[in-house]
Amino acid sequence: MQNRPFFFFLLILAFSSCRNYVAKPYAFPKPVDTTTKPIEMQEKKIYAISEEGIFADNLFDGARLNGFKFVEDNLFQATISPENIPINHSPYYAFRIWSDSPKKIRLELNYTEAKHRYEPKISADGIHWELLDSNRVELASDKINAFLSLDINSDTLWIAGQEVQNSKAVHAWCATKAQHPGLTLSSIGQSKLNRDLWLLDIHEGEIRHQDIIVILSRQHPPEVTGYFAMQAFVDEVLSDNPLSNAFRKKYHLLIFPLMNPDGVDMGHWRHSAGGVDLNRDWAYYNQPENRQIADYIVQTAKKQKSKVILGLDFHSTWWDVFYTNKETTEHLPQFKDFWLWGMRESLGTPTKESPSNVTGPNSKNWFFTQFGAPGVTYEIGDSTPRDFIIQKGKASATEMMELLIFKTD
Repeated sequence: MQNRPFFFFLLILAFSSCRNYVAKPYAFPKPVDTTTKPIEMQEKKIYAISEEGIFADNLFDGARLNGFKFVEDNLFQATISPENIPINHSPYYAFRIWSDSPKKIRLELNYTEAKHRYEPKISADGIHWELLDSNRVELASDKINAFLSLDINSDTLWIAGQEVQNSKAVHAWCATKAQHPGLTLSSIGQSKLNRDLWLLDIHEGEIRHQDIIVILSRQHPPEVTGYFAMQAFVDEVLSDNPLSNAFRKKYHLLIFPLMNPDGVDMGHWRHSAGGVDLNRDWAYYNQPENRQIADYIVQTAKKQKSKVILGLDFHSTWWDVFYTNKETTEHLPQFKDFWLWGMRESLGTPTKESPSNVTGPNSKNWFFTQFGAPGVTYEIGDSTPRDFIIQKGKASATEMMELLIFKTD
């Protein structure tokens, strides 16, 4: 009994230590309610217009089709609705269509919320995609709905607002990267609907005290152009050249390529299975995806006695832009200025920056409040040419590595 005070002291010490290994909440000036909201599940089915011999379906991960019907003559209508409202204007669609004989039809994309945003892509196999000829796309007079002119037959035609990159496709890409000796692929937890939260861990040699760089992607399901830039960025970091090889020996990268696997596979416009925007849940971590990933980053830094010095979050919007913080950071205070300047010089194109104050619970502000590190929301335009996305992703990785390899502490 004489050791009871010491025993309770150890319990308190252990409890305090555990508390230090989780992400800290932060009361941002502009809070957002990210408690779970109800969502409306799309019905998974084959829509059969038997009298016309035309069929459509959403029976694949990443599909979004809420209704399909015959209107008149050769006009058909596909209804596209979001998972819940209010919601960002990101009306994503993805479905397959075919007919029992060759037909020319007009297909209306009927949005129940928001206006047409994503240029239609078509595919014969769901893997290789191309833009539908713009001459075959017509906006309604109110610019809300769009009409597509299609040639269909017994071969399945895939139609989507952006290339389908569901969790299966993301994992397949991750698996190819895991063949690199400097990369480890693992799952750090599960989403609300028990899908894996994948981590690509890049480092070589001793990681204790190595500075950490965090990369996030696909918080918002349709934003695949940002995901493509992230892929090119990672490819460059893994390249076999003097710069990349030196960088991997000096820095530790934690890459979460698919933060919202539920929303991606459910064909959501914006939200998770919890019905909220994950990029507004970086204050109180109400959603399991944010809680597990935020805690993992904090725990890794604590256990390795390392600093998180930079966070990059890849997204898509209407144009290429980098959202940055106005406030000066503890780590790498001039990084983003030199980084953006280097990209402008390397690519020979303007680099748009939109700085803002740390007011809301998004990831870039979380990197600032949690670690004193610069956070950047790396946005790629919906329609940015795919070859330029790759070029930009690689250039941004090169500029980052050069700055961090040659920086002086």
